[in-house]
Amino acid sequence: MDDDLRWLHRMPFVLLALATAVATTAAPSLGAAAVDVRITLVGSLVTAIWMVATPRPSALHWVGRTALAFVLCWLNPLYAIFAFFGFIDAYDSLRGRWMYVGLLAVGITQAGSQSGGLPPRDAVQLWVFLALVGVNAGLASAFMSISLKTERRTEDLERLNAELETALAENQALHARLVEQARATGVQEERARLAREIHDTTAQSLAGIVTQLEAAVGGERHERALALARHALAEARRSMLDLSPSDLDGANLPDAVRGVVTAWSTEHGVRAEAVVVGDPVPLHPEVEATVLRIAQESLTNVAKHAAAGRVGVTLSYDGDEVVLDVRDDGAGFDVDAPTGPSSFGLRGMRQRVARLAGDLTLESRAGRGTAVSARLPALAREAA
Repeated sequence: MDDDLRWLHRMPFVLLALATAVATTAAPSLGAAAVDVRITLVGSLVTAIWMVATPRPSALHWVGRTALAFVLCWLNPLYAIFAFFGFIDAYDSLRGRWMYVGLLAVGITQAGSQSGGLPPRDAVQLWVFLALVGVNAGLASAFMSISLKTERRTEDLERLNAELETALAENQALHARLVEQARATGVQEERARLAREIHDTTAQSLAGIVTQLEAAVGGERHERALALARHALAEARRSMLDLSPSDLDGANLPDAVRGVVTAWSTEHGVRAEAVVVGDPVPLHPEVEATVLRIAQESLTNVAKHAAAGRVGVTLSYDGDEVVLDVRDDGAGFDVDAPTGPSSFGLRGMRQRVARLAGDLTLESRAGRGTAVSARLPALAREAA
């Protein structure tokens, strides 16, 4: 039990003891209006027994104690010292409008004591009594209303603080995810940049050297230089391939896509199928890497947001284009709505496709699933 509850449990007994002592001591000075002290002592004992025997805080406890306090104040006005506590715990014991009814009852008891005792003996005392009822009940009700408003504001602030803490935690998680995605994207873009640099400088230069040497007159040194140039060109091209996605190592694009889809389906327990349409042809390494990355990012978004039961991935070789379609039967979303946390992945896919002069479309409706389609130029591997 915390300190506040201990205080609320002990204070009525302290006030009852104090009121009994004061009323008993002052009884002789009341003269003819005084009641036999033995009666008030019995009333005090009954009140104490009631407070011990009934559960608190409860309406039963409060009503019984307030009624006994009224009787004690009728017998001796100085018991108002004890009756005052009815103002304090009315909120914990009563609910709704009954709180204000209870405050009025305590105000009547207090007014009777303050006006010289009950019942009023003349018209003047009656008017004083009624005025004091209004003062006591009115002040108590006003303070109660202020207390209720303060409590509601406190609850609202606590709720807002909890929501703010939740939002901060979500923002931290989102920030960490964005940093990780940015890091991964940065690494991939740097790998692609290095591959392009090797292609545009070292590999092209070596290819030119090989061409010149092949056209030149033969000889032992000529053959040795040609062999070294061919070896250096092979090494440069191997370095370019090493900078491509690891899923393409030793595998063509259709097999790599099937492998990604199968691994994703196993990991997430969602039925997923990869289909290849048309005649597969070797494509430029960056085109194949882009297709594979879009497939991976699309499946990642399905796992995070779609709650899908089935996913279909189609890789189509259509003449001068290669098309990747990823469809799911999940929750879908409003594509015209403001972008949310998932938009980072979508922006990344659009940037990859735009870099190769391709096109990416997104179709989705709430409850109707989502379809992502990426169309890229089918650049031949010989263009590398």
